[in-house]
Amino acid sequence: MTPRVVAQLWLEHLAVERGASQHTLSNYRRDANRYVEWLESCGKDDLAAVTTTDVEDYVADLRRGSKTRSPLAASSAGRALVVARGLHKFAAVEGLVPADVAASVSPPSAGEKLPDTLSINEVAALIESCSEDTPTGIRDKALLETLYATGTRVSEALALSVDDVSELVAAGSSDDVGGSDGQAGLDAAFLRVTGKGDKQRIVPLGGAARGALAEYLVRGRPCLSTGASHALFLNTRGKALSRQSAWAIIQDAAKRAGIDKKISPHTLRHSFATHLLEGGADVRTVQELLGHSSVTTTQIYTHVSPENLRDVWATSHPRAKATVTNYKSVR
Repeated sequence: MTPRVVAQLWLEHLAVERGASQHTLSNYRRDANRYVEWLESCGKDDLAAVTTTDVEDYVADLRRGSKTRSPLAASSAGRALVVARGLHKFAAVEGLVPADVAASVSPPSAGEKLPDTLSINEVAALIESCSEDTPTGIRDKALLETLYATGTRVSEALALSVDDVSELVAAGSSDDVGGSDGQAGLDAAFLRVTGKGDKQRIVPLGGAARGALAEYLVRGRPCLSTGASHALFLNTRGKALSRQSAWAIIQDAAKRAGIDKKISPHTLRHSFATHLLEGGADVRTVQELLGHSSVTTTQIYTHVSPENLRDVWATSHPRAKATVTNYKSVR
């Protein structure tokens, strides 16, 4: 049976027996026609003659594009595959073909986009761009220090209350001296945050962030507070700082620091993870610090910078120290 006839039977099945909406039918008809036309262009006049390789080639062709058609994104090609698989499954169930050759064909991968990060120097410039002469500038510096020191999501940082950090920051003044057993400073260095799914975790809060928070609690927040909110980070009306405001804060800081990259509060979280891994931290530890439920999510940060790639190659590759002249001499 020809692919075109089977496609028509399948669409009728969807409309009558499955009750598909007109919108769904319209989309499926478009993709089914595209698939049928592709099969016909390949000389596949009988759906039973179509192989798994043919279906894979169809998806690959959609991704590549042609002189008359732009390449499809992975998501669009994936939707086209859903239709092709539906068609073949229907044909197999109805006994129109001997087997469902499309069942094992996987959708195309979109590939992983590496998250945007800042260099260590860029992070320093970003934070130092905040004025320490105004309550909002002091607040902004404390927020950026906290985001970078802990790797928290911006929503987690904005959900912090004064009570979450006041004792921790106060204890920081004695950390340099330490307790009788050296444990007091360690305990005081951890911040408890609540992440996705109300899951709590503890993250270290270094001296730079604690110092910025201490300054904010003394010179910044009292000037912003109206006494109505217990949120740690406040706006100029004394209310909890919003995500939109946090976004504006980091973009303004980037402009002052001369950073041209397109960044957001999440960029500091990406930078936190990347710098830890480049510094030798293992991925499982970074997973815990970020609050990822799966290490797979964390592994996207295991990329290395071009500079690190060059340095590792220079110290590890046997040809790294060979010059062009030396190389030619051994040929």
